[in-house]
Amino acid sequence: MYIKRIMEKDVKEGSKYFPVVAILGPRQSGKTTLAKKVFSNHKYISLEDTDIREVIKRDPRSFLKLNKNEHGIIIDEFQHVPDLLSYIQTFVDKEKKMGYFILTGSQNFLMNQAISQTLAGRISIHTLLPLSIEELKTHKLLSEDVEYFLSKGFYPAIYDRNIPQDKLYSQYLKTYIERDVRQLAHVGDLTTFQTFLTLCAQRVGQLLNYSELSRACRISDQTVRRWLSILEASYIIFLLHPYHKNMGKRLIKTPKLHFYDTGLVSFLLKIKQEDFLLHNMRGNIFESFVISEIIKNFYNKGKDPNIYFWRDRYEHEVDCVIEYGTKVIAIEVKAKRTFNSRIFQGLSYWNELNPETYKSYIVHAANKNEVTTSHKNLISWQNINEIIDFL
Repeated sequence: MYIKRIMEKDVKEGSKYFPVVAILGPRQSGKTTLAKKVFSNHKYISLEDTDIREVIKRDPRSFLKLNKNEHGIIIDEFQHVPDLLSYIQTFVDKEKKMGYFILTGSQNFLMNQAISQTLAGRISIHTLLPLSIEELKTHKLLSEDVEYFLSKGFYPAIYDRNIPQDKLYSQYLKTYIERDVRQLAHVGDLTTFQTFLTLCAQRVGQLLNYSELSRACRISDQTVRRWLSILEASYIIFLLHPYHKNMGKRLIKTPKLHFYDTGLVSFLLKIKQEDFLLHNMRGNIFESFVISEIIKNFYNKGKDPNIYFWRDRYEHEVDCVIEYGTKVIAIEVKAKRTFNSRIFQGLSYWNELNPETYKSYIVHAANKNEVTTSHKNLISWQNINEIIDFL
């Protein structure tokens, strides 16, 4: 079963105006499937094949000439031969055919630098993350309980091929660590790297303490920073930075650590669906889930997410601050299903400091059918997409 991706529209639009379209994102997020679906007449070539990579490295011009056709070429995992981009530049400057090259890549490691140096002004870049709540809702795959998704995750194969999540994440980590990490970062001690990844999962939704993480994993601060960069570059984690604009000096300046997919976190921490209701990590993982969903909504509509969190030294906090043009939206995330007036205290304090705030919300763990109040600021996790309906 093919689960239609919201991003299809934006990718098609990009192919009208640019000769090269890049679809970036983590492994198994559906990049290849989307590319083949949208550009069904393009010739498909995978650079996961080492023989093809060697052919390209020996004679890239002949490779492009040999595969030239009237529709175009999908080049999968193009990061394996980044030097090919300069030859693609020469080709598109000569042919001037829009949407001819469709590139997919699962490792953002140096790719943006390579793209900016060779294809600036010639390429439309799109980031495809795992499935969003909105996409699952469209295909009637939405569960009533958020715990189901916190443990299961959002990788397409879990839903369109019914792969058990434990099997998927086990193979995912094996492929990611043994191939991507070894190739891109020259990490020798893969066992320690996997321990590091698990330690990061234990700190999801928390302020990032480099020194504490260094001690826990018995590696240097420098190695911590390098390995975090690897996890960011391969779309495993993202660092949410603090919001500082016009807020005075007494603010926390440390980023928060988040994962793009809660299923991976649950697998690393061995948390099952039935464990989530009382688990001490529930709030942190739910917060990471909500913020990741907001990021997906931006990317799916072809927009860059300007997203932050805010916390001062007196522990007043807003979990997510969205800045979009002149609009600022404040969001608090609550993993509970029960409401009382105290849940609005954080947003009330924020709104006093920032009366120009466009909108403010609380995203909660109850589904829309469980909510007994119609308070306009309360949004169920099932309707996160409504927060940024102005895009």
